[in-house]
Amino acid sequence: MENKRFTLSKEERLSWKRHIDVLFEKGESFISFPLRIVYLPVTKEMPTCVSILVSIPKKRFKKAVKRNLLKRQVREAFRLNKYNLIEPLAAENKQMMIAFLYIDKEVHSFNSIEKAMSKALNVLCNKI
Repeated sequence: MENKRFTLSKEERLSWKRHIDVLFEKGESFISFPLRIVYLPVTKEMPTCVSILVSIPKKRFKKAVKRNLLKRQVREAFRLNKYNLIEPLAAENKQMMIAFLYIDKEVHSFNSIEKAMSKALNVLCNKI
């Protein structure tokens, strides 16, 4: 068994505009408060099993410092829990694009964000 590397590489981040547009057009969503998750199972060959996007609305958080803090916390929560989703996806030989959108107006603690993330990843595992 290979060593689990809890990293978040460039390949695991969704950055190509065409992929992002397809994700929001055809993807399904659900809420794991304070996150809204938009996901789309993909058949095309992507570099990794899971590609993610994190979005914190400027409309709700005017200061970039708060937006950056929340983005870091959401990415960290995903990074620590990503194998809960990657292993079932790899077993099924499937891939997924996911967007994590922060929907609350207040900054939550890292613990609550991590709980929401693990709940969201469990829901995604059930939808494989």
